Amino acid sequence: MIMMKLKGTVHKYNKANIDTDVIIPGPYLKIHDHDELAKHAMEGLDPDFTKKVSAGDFLLVGHNFGCGSSREHAPIALSKTGIKAILAPSFARIFYRNSIDGGYLLPIEIEENILEKIGDKEIIEIDLEQNLITNISKNETYPIRPFSKIIAGIIEAGGLFNYKIS
Repeated sequence: MIMMKLKGTVHKYNKANIDTDVIIPGPYLKIHDHDELAKHAMEGLDPDFTKKVSAGDFLLVGHNFGCGSSREHAPIALSKTGIKAILAPSFARIFYRNSIDGGYLLPIEIEENILEKIGDKEIIEIDLEQNLITNISKNETYPIRPFSKIIAGIIEAGGLFNYKIS
């Protein structure tokens, strides 16, 4: 069980199939400085993205987020912008595991109808122990899909390298 609560502002892009080339465009893959890499996060979709995000914020997106090539740069860049978690109905599995295994950010799976209930710039709190989102702006709660036991363990350890099989 993950005992963690996160609170922040939502940045909503109601679009499906946002791929890794949009998250961090190919020309920037040679950048090794993670802070520099973050300056280019999501610029294919929103050139002002990094100016809008603060530490602890959330990204709310459509189905199949992180599809495309298997680049670890994508979750690294997003996490370095301040994004703590991404809420989506589904994720490309390689992006999902890169996010968790590296301890970069949390890919949180939600039902599709929740995507319509949460608006851009609303304040939410995510309770991973209760598997709930509280929309503070609207005083509503929504369920989230719980993490499996092994994924929860990797998250609690801060990534796969710190995870010890018990």
